[in-house]
Amino acid sequence: MSGARNLWVVGKRELRSYFATPVAYVFLVVFLLLAGFLSQFLGQFYEGGQANLESFFSFNIWLYLFLVPAISMRLWSEERRNGTIELLMTLPITETQAVLGKYLAAWAFCGVALALTFPIWITVAYLGDPDHGTIVTGYLGSFLMSGAFLAIGSMVSACTKNQVIAFVVTATVGFVFILADFPFITGVIDAYLPEVFGQLVRSIGFMTHFSGLQRGVVELPSVVFFGSLIAAALYVNTLLVAHVKAS
Repeated sequence: MSGARNLWVVGKRELRSYFATPVAYVFLVVFLLLAGFLSQFLGQFYEGGQANLESFFSFNIWLYLFLVPAISMRLWSEERRNGTIELLMTLPITETQAVLGKYLAAWAFCGVALALTFPIWITVAYLGDPDHGTIVTGYLGSFLMSGAFLAIGSMVSACTKNQVIAFVVTATVGFVFILADFPFITGVIDAYLPEVFGQLVRSIGFMTHFSGLQRGVVELPSVVFFGSLIAAALYVNTLLVAHVKAS
């Protein structure tokens, strides 16, 4: 089979497994309810008097921190626990195709969840005159950030058979990336270490790279950062899957 055909077969298998159980529906409902609640009540969506989705996007990163690991934790750990990873590897596909197929299916699912928040966009457009270009860029940044969280989770999931461990480790690693550019963290680093270390830590902060996209500014370094992080995590993921296959 061709590479594209292999990706399609693996991706379809993965998506089908989501909707074969209540997991997909529970995730979608929880994500949409939390997105609406956080935006309207904690983010003061209506009280702010601004025709934008800033309050919505500002909470996306915290939603992803806990909800995306719930998707990624089963990508490979469940395969390892049930012994189906050996069956998957007997198909005429490469480790790279298997990793990409499963990852793209999970990322597409995250994209569906994000797209279903369109009523919030419609509400803003009805109540005011928002900058739709800024909103589109915010959605793009949010989608890229979810992909980064998911790639990290997929990599971690390939390391263990325990889904709970995969969830906790992924959330912890994601939290580190979030905290990387918080002032109290960078302030401590700047106080005790050379300036270059502070700059390095800031450069990996998710908030640093997402904030520009959230404001409607498509910055190439931010897009490259998320793309590079996804590529690196999936590369390690592929090596881990190859190691499991060989063992």
